[in-house]
Amino acid sequence: MITTTDQLNQTLIFKNYPIRIISLVPSQTELLFDLGLREEVVGITKFCIHPEKWFRSKTRIGGTKNLNLKKIHSLKPDLIIANKEENEESQVNTLMKDFPVWISDIKTLEDTLVMIEEISFIINKKKKGIDLINKIILKFETLKVKKRKLISCAYLIWKNPIMTVGSDTFISEIMQYAGFKNIFSGKERYPHVTINDLKRASPDVVFLSSEPYPFKEKDLSEFRKLLPVSEVLLVDGEMFSWYGSRLLKAPSYFSKVRGKIKSGL
Repeated sequence: MITTTDQLNQTLIFKNYPIRIISLVPSQTELLFDLGLREEVVGITKFCIHPEKWFRSKTRIGGTKNLNLKKIHSLKPDLIIANKEENEESQVNTLMKDFPVWISDIKTLEDTLVMIEEISFIINKKKKGIDLINKIILKFETLKVKKRKLISCAYLIWKNPIMTVGSDTFISEIMQYAGFKNIFSGKERYPHVTINDLKRASPDVVFLSSEPYPFKEKDLSEFRKLLPVSEVLLVDGEMFSWYGSRLLKAPSYFSKVRGKIKSGL
């Protein structure tokens, strides 16, 4: 018997290790691949773009917040991996009536490490999971050694209306590790802000994330004109928001971003 507890404190019991797995979260799909699964993963979302060969070959079961429940049932999974924030509660609750659903709840780096350990245990890849955790810890330790003073920053995730990240979010914590002080950390999780709010806060740098809103070069030019006092940069949202094996690549990316910033260095 395999017994595990997810991050909502729900206990799941399996007679055997799952062999038909559906992932409802892009970053956790990538994690399953990097932990060594191949044929065991039978379904992913349309946003699970990594690895590319899975994106092209695996059955897609809708979007993270618009799941195709009929298709999921047809795949007969013995494990579904979901996330409290990224998936719709009502749809997850419906799936839980028929299938085991392990739900992550990620707000900190520590939450991510716990998630990796538990998932790797469920799928019989515990050694690989522990190795991955240790590598991530070492990568982030290098940031602590090299970190200079925190650079004040606003991290934008949507354009109309303008949205940023506040407290109690994974992105806000990761910004701290990367060497950036989130100027809206005292706000609710995903506050709406205005250009005037940004001007008053006067951050050293404003990040335009590649997701969920795909900020482009035209947006970069627009925000630079609107916020002449702050540096404005396009950043890879996967590096700041994807929890899982993507974190191995994040520290070196953060160092490169800091190298592009003139202020606060």
